[in-house]
Amino acid sequence: MEKRRVVVTGLGLISPCGTGVEKSWAALVNGRGGVGPITLFDASRLDCRIAAEVKDFQPEDFIDKREARRMDRFAQFAVAAADMALADSGLSITESNAERVACVIGSGIGGIASLEETYRRALEKGPDRISPFFILQMIINLAPGYVTMRHGIKGPSWSTNSACATSAHAIGEAMRGIQRGEFDAAVAGGAEAPITLLGVGGFAAMKALSTRNDNPQAASRPFDVDRDGFVVAEGAGMVVLEEYTHARARGARILAEVAGYGASSDAHHVTAPAPEHEGAQRAMRAALADARLMPADIGYLNAHGTSTDLGDVLEMEGVARVFGEAARTLAVSSTKSMTGHMNGAAGAAEAVISILALTRGVLPPTINLERQDPRIPLDCVPNVAREKHVDAVMSNSFGFGGTNVSLVFRRAL
Repeated sequence: MEKRRVVVTGLGLISPCGTGVEKSWAALVNGRGGVGPITLFDASRLDCRIAAEVKDFQPEDFIDKREARRMDRFAQFAVAAADMALADSGLSITESNAERVACVIGSGIGGIASLEETYRRALEKGPDRISPFFILQMIINLAPGYVTMRHGIKGPSWSTNSACATSAHAIGEAMRGIQRGEFDAAVAGGAEAPITLLGVGGFAAMKALSTRNDNPQAASRPFDVDRDGFVVAEGAGMVVLEEYTHARARGARILAEVAGYGASSDAHHVTAPAPEHEGAQRAMRAALADARLMPADIGYLNAHGTSTDLGDVLEMEGVARVFGEAARTLAVSSTKSMTGHMNGAAGAAEAVISILALTRGVLPPTINLERQDPRIPLDCVPNVAREKHVDAVMSNSFGFGGTNVSLVFRRAL
């Protein structure tokens, strides 16, 4: 039986480069990053005092002020980005189709800011000062919960959680549900707001973060010999997915087809990728096979590329092995050089960016790439965006625990 085709009809993006698809995209193609000194909390006692914050986000622009106060920042991001994606798609959710629309939104950490603030208040003033909204602020599935209530979505609703692969899994699993005929459309993606004392401090304790505090804009430098760790970021990415004939029947603008989804586990180590990133290789090959494409068909790859020494090299080794001769002409970039690492939101945000590269014929650069690591002999689109027509793109997302996801998008025929 032929699989039902799945297409993308709407995009939503909140990143440290700007709130909204157009604002983020303009910054990305002009090589402007969103990394700076931390302002969301007092980071003076940390070795790492920089992060990629979303500076221009005002929850009241999207959510009633009273309701916004009851929501953690990650959920605010999720609601706003979902609003953007649904408005972009033009999908109208009514009583007649509500049960055929799903919502799959994940987060790697969830409401950590609310957790920290509630614990502090409880210690200082007693447990009777714990807010009745605390649990609702903290748990991850309230992100899709709020979105379903806001838009009347009555199909399946759940959250994925797989560290930095979270929202890529959300898109892939929503795609599968549509292919199986369980629903006809879905809002899928992820949101994250981890810039807190524990969020940044925890990654810093692992020695995973850049400490380039004196030059934040140069701190996230994937593939560069002088990279010294990633930069924690926040934001959200969302897509509206639809079954192809469903989208065509309502006259939707089709942006791209979700052609392939591959997922795997390393079964190797809690943080370090397997040698030659063998697990990622299997995810990439599975996504290509699912899309019925050859490596040479992929014109651009948005790498996981976090700016860590081991991770960058192993990912590019895996890409080189999967793509073989086609790796010589493959354009690869890491937009984390500009957005920082959005953790559980990264996969969906980078899927949105990959779709924009496909539809607009511009490949975003890897900024801060001054001296490319000689162990990475691939075209990493250094520093300047490149105009290039491509017919298919791949987006990679990998997470702690050895979880790997590759997504392939192509022009809808």
